[in-house]
Amino acid sequence: MPDLPEHGSPKAARILAAAGELLRGGAKGVTIAEVAKRAHVGKGTVYLYWKSKEDLLMGVVGRDYIAMADEITAAVTNDYDLARPSRLCPFLLRLATAHPFAKALMARDEELLGVLAADSQVTGLFDTLGPDAMMHDVLPFWRADGMARTDWILAEQAFALQALTTGFLATAADRTPRSRAVDPERVLAAAVTALLGPENATPDQVKSTARKGLGSLAERRADVVAYIGRT
Repeated sequence: MPDLPEHGSPKAARILAAAGELLRGGAKGVTIAEVAKRAHVGKGTVYLYWKSKEDLLMGVVGRDYIAMADEITAAVTNDYDLARPSRLCPFLLRLATAHPFAKALMARDEELLGVLAADSQVTGLFDTLGPDAMMHDVLPFWRADGMARTDWILAEQAFALQALTTGFLATAADRTPRSRAVDPERVLAAAVTALLGPENATPDQVKSTARKGLGSLAERRADVVAYIGRT
């Protein structure tokens, strides 16, 4: 694992914290000068650790994704049954509210990510972390282990599941007065079951899916660590 700058530098940690606070308002208005001022360092100090604003902001987003991945890993390791579609999808929706940058990365939120959304290297990372990649990873596990119907073309089923989860991610924080009367997690669980069919997995099959899913998540986490470790 690359040695990330904040591990040995309180200044780097302050810079990351400052950038994260500013990024909550969207990447468009964030400047290195503002980050440096908020972190109580000079602009030159910021450039000692990150060669551009884009690298710094991607560092914030990537670290939020890593933190979210670690929480998923801990939760599923503690309770393999969480790997069931009707439980995992609502859990991820709930977790995303506590990780706004990871959520933006997965949902390709151009308003929050700003210039990052147009960066070719970052776009490649989006392709490995978004709901499309996630659904293509985990859906074959669910199908193989009795938790998803198999009478549907895999690519089409994955696309439908991606559209469903992306839609819930996008609307979770932007709800009309009428929609506030429903529980998004309960509705998502029911919608996933309606899409994939009943979950007929045995405990051993659930454990198998959980272990395979954790392995896939570990690979994606490693991709992010490697990416931000290079910047």
